This record gives sequence, structure tokens and C-alpha cells, in this order.
Amino acid sequence: MIQGEDRHRYGNLRRDSMVGMAEPGRFPIRFSSGNGILFRGLLISPSSSSVELDDDSIKVRLGWAFSACIPRHLVARAGPGRRPRIPLTAGAHGWGGRWLVNGAPDGIVDIELAERVRAFVAGFPIRLKVLSVSLDDPVGFLAALGAPAK
Repeated sequence: MIQGEDRHRYGNLRRDSMVGMAEPGRFPIRFSSGNGILFRGLLISPSSSSVELDDDSIKVRLGWAFSACIPRHLVARAGPGRRPRIPLTAGAHGWGGRWLVNGAPDGIVDIELAERVRAFVAGFPIRLKVLSVSLDDPVGFLAALGAPAK
């Protein structure tokens, strides 16, 4: 255990070593008011549902229902997405590498990957190639991502 003066010095070393690293950005997943109530009943809270962006990765989480850690260098394209074709669709669903993770039908962002990555739906592994996700601030997320637009 580090104590006294050494603790202060090591704390400063850690802080200094992080100089120049971008602060992680957290972008909450958008929930409609009705889906917010429904999802809380399923123990998926808005506070545990977000997209976190840092220098190296994009971490996506919809409570216990979906999680993915995507290396940023695998993002081929990103841009505004379309509303789901099926009305009242919410949750984590997809097939064949294309997945929609949403709590609302708007604010959708599409992220296309150069290669498939492992993700999890209700704890089961899947292979993710295209992720569509509803965000409270889709424009801010796309700006922070800096990916080529679709």
C-alpha cells in the first residue's frame, strides 16, 4: 500500500501519464416514455444503457440485454440511420450480423464495421457487423466519433 508522500507522488504520476488522452464520451441510449417504463420493468434502466466512446473503443450497453466492445479502427462508416420499419420496436434484435439496439424509434445512428466483432445479447454471443442504435444525441456522437459519413 502506498502511503504519505509516496501516495501523493504516485497519484500525480498516474494523472500525468493520462495527459493527452481524450476524456471518454458517454452518450445515453434514447428511450421513449412508454419504453422507459417497460424497460425498467425488465430491469434495464436508462442509466445502464449507453454508448461510451474513448480513443480506442466504442462500448455499447443496453442493461443486461446487449453489450459490445467495438475497436474504433474497425468503424468503416457511420451516419444517421432510419427509423425501424416495424412500429413500436424496442430492445436488442437482429440477425445475420445486423442488430438494432433501441429504446425509441428516432435518434438512430448506423455504425458499419470493416469486420465482424463479438457482442452479447442476453449473455449469448453474436457476431456484429452493422449496429443501429438510438441515442439522445446522435449528432454529438457522430461528431465525436469523427467517422466518414454514409
